[in-house]
Amino acid sequence: MGRLKEECDVEVSIGTVRNALKALGTIWKRTRHSLKKKRDEVRFRQAELAIEEMIAQAERDEITIAYVDETGFALAQPNRSAWTPRGKCHKIDANRGKRLNVIGAMLSTGDLYSVTQWKTTNSILFTEFLELLMKYVGKPLTVILDNASFHKAKAVQPILKALARKGLKLYFLPPYSPELNRIEKYWHKVKYELMEFKTRNAKTLEEDVRKILAGFGTDYVMTF
Repeated sequence: MGRLKEECDVEVSIGTVRNALKALGTIWKRTRHSLKKKRDEVRFRQAELAIEEMIAQAERDEITIAYVDETGFALAQPNRSAWTPRGKCHKIDANRGKRLNVIGAMLSTGDLYSVTQWKTTNSILFTEFLELLMKYVGKPLTVILDNASFHKAKAVQPILKALARKGLKLYFLPPYSPELNRIEKYWHKVKYELMEFKTRNAKTLEEDVRKILAGFGTDYVMTF
């Protein structure tokens, strides 16, 4: 408001500006860090085209696509915006404890397949997840994933090669391309929208996470 007054000699209320911005189709949202400047745009576009072709194959029922990624849930939730009385601070207890880790696969069939555990995810657990996922899907499977070191560990290469002979294909995204992995958007939605902002212990954290994951596609719908 001060800048308008100083540069244009115009005085307007905050409400007027807010209404004008809404009329232009904008909304009030939390800003996010962008990785676009770090990535290779040529490789990013090539990956976009490759995924479009995979989606076409899935629509012809030739393959199943799995967008795979890992995430973790802490007892102390990430900070977020919240309606708060003026002069007050919106607080919850910053509990400390182990993280509840989840490996998830968002499938082109519309399903979400996930494994929840209190262990740290490593290459062995990752390959075990892929084996379970392949049994669940029951047909050739193309997994879209990032370049986390345990996705490519030498120790599990023999297992990955054996799974490849059974129909598994791993498609590694170019660096700094989280937008191309649909499940990353879902994890963000779970943490910042679907999880109620409240204090939890280990038991209630696991219960709430499992409830949200089980309700994917019914109680909790994700659109792109």
